Amino acid sequence: MTENSFIEEEVYQLAKKLFGNDTTKSTGFTSRLMDMYNRAEKSNFLLIHNPGGWGSTRIENLLQWERSIVEGVDRTIRKLGYSGSLVQYFRSATGFKAVINDIREQTHFFANKARVMAAELRFITERLTNLKIVMIGVSQGAAFSNAVLQEMDGQESIFSIELGTPFFYKSRRVISERTLTLDSNGLMPDSLMEWNVPVILRTYLGAPFRWAKYKLQGKNIKFTYCINVPGHDYNWDYPEVQRQVEEFLQEKFGRNSDVEVAL
Repeated sequence: MTENSFIEEEVYQLAKKLFGNDTTKSTGFTSRLMDMYNRAEKSNFLLIHNPGGWGSTRIENLLQWERSIVEGVDRTIRKLGYSGSLVQYFRSATGFKAVINDIREQTHFFANKARVMAAELRFITERLTNLKIVMIGVSQGAAFSNAVLQEMDGQESIFSIELGTPFFYKSRRVISERTLTLDSNGLMPDSLMEWNVPVILRTYLGAPFRWAKYKLQGKNIKFTYCINVPGHDYNWDYPEVQRQVEEFLQEKFGRNSDVEVAL
């Protein structure tokens, strides 16, 4: 049996432990974990993006500012002289049923889904002991990252960058030395973080009208792009956002002494 086959068998056994006879979930779990493991095996860092919203948006379809954060972290790790593999972790599928399931998970601070992802990260770090993992989460993705980290029992090699955690998760959030949390972009308050109910209501109630307006103009804009809560925007180009993220990464990991780099 090759080493890769041995790892795959271990992943399969873990899937059975988590999902029992649910073949669909076990197959998806095995495929995802093997992909992450194979990427991580070749790198100093595994960067994991936990998308905001329903957790299913691919990077090419992200809001520009969320994508800029993911790419900014990736660039910074490379500028520090490390090799990194970037993956997305989709906590839910697409479609109405998946959305309802994710809403149910969110009301319990992602208890089941966080437990599954924690099992995956634990599997990887137990076998790749020199690897560092950085989760990058925005909005609901930030809350999910925090829930996962709470499941990790003090794993020293896993870190979390969390931006714009919605106010309704604030009491459940745990901040440690391995967590960077940004609740403001440095330019204006985040209405979703500050629980500015009138502004939030105006934004969400106005979204269908903005979406309909774009449709009438012949513009195929995703509905989620029409929900722009003031301040809930953490673009990498905002000086305070970039400064805090870069300082966090430099403080935790420093520069790779084997490589000549310049920030």
